[in-house]
Amino acid sequence: MTTARDVFDRFREYVLGEVPHDLWAQDVVIELPFAAGGPSRIEGRDTFLEHTSGSREALPVRIEEMRDVTVHDTTDPNKLIVEYTLAGTILPTGEKASAPFIAVMEVRDGLMTRWREYQNTALMTEKLEGIAN
Repeated sequence: MTTARDVFDRFREYVLGEVPHDLWAQDVVIELPFAAGGPSRIEGRDTFLEHTSGSREALPVRIEEMRDVTVHDTTDPNKLIVEYTLAGTILPTGEKASAPFIAVMEVRDGLMTRWREYQNTALMTEKLEGIAN
């Protein structure tokens, strides 16, 4: 039986560059309540993969590490709360940078059904604003 922690481990592979298409349920919901530009909600695996394929290529950051990972189990075995830091290189400048995240993940039948990610958008904007000018 695939556990919520197993699904999170596969998600880590996704973040670090591999794209396991069998990670998300067909009806997955991705929510970014504090995304730059306002809250974002993406519904459906195909929509999410289409949306992220172009944005991943355009991102001026190479994510190299997911560190400081703390996984909090909940009373629901299909739900985790995860704290982590993404670290990498800002490609145009070569600067090393990192940002903390918190996420709530829900799974069903070994697939992610919901990912709600809380980002430090002020820090990310600060790190990236110099390369946009």
